[in-house]
Amino acid sequence: MMDWDKLRIFHAVADAGSLTHAGDTLHLSQSAVSRQIRALEESLNTTLFHRHARGLILTEQGELLFDATQAMVKRIDAATARIRDSEEEVFGELRVTTTFGFGALWLAPRLAKLYETYPDLNIDLMLEERVLDLPMREADVAIRMKEPSQADLIRKRLMSVKMRLYASPGYLALQGEPQSLEEMKGHRLICQNTRSAQVSAGLNLVQELLTFDISSTLTVNNYFGVLQAVISDLGIGVLPDYIIEDFPTVVRVLPDVESVEVPVFLAYPEELRQSKRVAAFRDFVQDEIIAHRRSRRAMGAD
Repeated sequence: MMDWDKLRIFHAVADAGSLTHAGDTLHLSQSAVSRQIRALEESLNTTLFHRHARGLILTEQGELLFDATQAMVKRIDAATARIRDSEEEVFGELRVTTTFGFGALWLAPRLAKLYETYPDLNIDLMLEERVLDLPMREADVAIRMKEPSQADLIRKRLMSVKMRLYASPGYLALQGEPQSLEEMKGHRLICQNTRSAQVSAGLNLVQELLTFDISSTLTVNNYFGVLQAVISDLGIGVLPDYIIEDFPTVVRVLPDVESVEVPVFLAYPEELRQSKRVAAFRDFVQDEIIAHRRSRRAMGAD
């Protein structure tokens, strides 16, 4: 039977890459840490670290054990978070992940209302296209541009988004407005790079536009950058339609051209069903979506 205490010490050393740093974290002397590592290596009859001038490097066997202790630490953190979440009020950290575009352009500008209601909430907003593992608690809540496939998730469809073409009044005053897709070749297209992670609906629309021999393009790896370029009169941009409410000066170009609908889902692990923080965030987002829909209808944007 492996000694939990030795594993905990091994994990700290592997994580820090040094006996001294691990000792500081664990409040143990370097010699005590060293003794425990040696004892663990003897019990496993293997070498876990290469001693190196710049610190310690894991051996192949050490890497195997570190993978296991890392998974263990994650599971223990997840369990303690779930225990706390079931009884806490709405304060403390809530880790939210979503795409860069949606997080920067739609979610972040609305968070002031959530903080007004729950001033003790600490939101860690993780904007990336990579799908984080919610059951392993890489994040608490995700807003994703497709239905999550992971099991053991509570999911709710929030709304749908379409990619459309937009330009600034300044750009259109200078360059004129295209009346057909064929006329796009006389304009600069601003879009996400076809190699960057994005929803397939946006990618398909961009690929279709590029078949019209567009001579000048500006590609950016997120919609925030695309929007900034559009506002700066650089060209005609492919952007999600949810931007219109907050940037009413941009003009929709070629109103018949749009992508297929992209569903937007909010998801969180089954274990967080009782979490007050998650419930507060979920209800806030749903209220904002309802307000967003009303605003869109009033603007005739649908």
